[in-house]
Amino acid sequence: MMAEFKTRDGSPYTPLYLTDINAETCIGCGRCFKVCPQGVMALYGVNDEGEILGIVTEDDDDDFDGDLNRKIMKVESAGACIGCNACARVCPKNCQTHVPADEIAA
Repeated sequence: MMAEFKTRDGSPYTPLYLTDINAETCIGCGRCFKVCPQGVMALYGVNDEGEILGIVTEDDDDDFDGDLNRKIMKVESAGACIGCNACARVCPKNCQTHVPADEIAA
């Protein structure tokens, strides 16, 4: 049986869960990360060849030994997403994929 989602006033609501971020179009601006109440995403460093170097932290000045070319967001904890869609509303590149709750297996 599929769960029925409702807003506080009882109106029908379908959460849209973040499932992917397109690494080619993401500019690593961090807007989505800042508005996410669940810590679903993480900022990663990428080198010139497009290889992911690792997570970049706020207080980390490491440029991965000079290999850092750009930064991108990646879905780190998909299961923590509550489907609020705050990240989609602030993304300037529309690079995220969101899937309705009723299309995702539990």
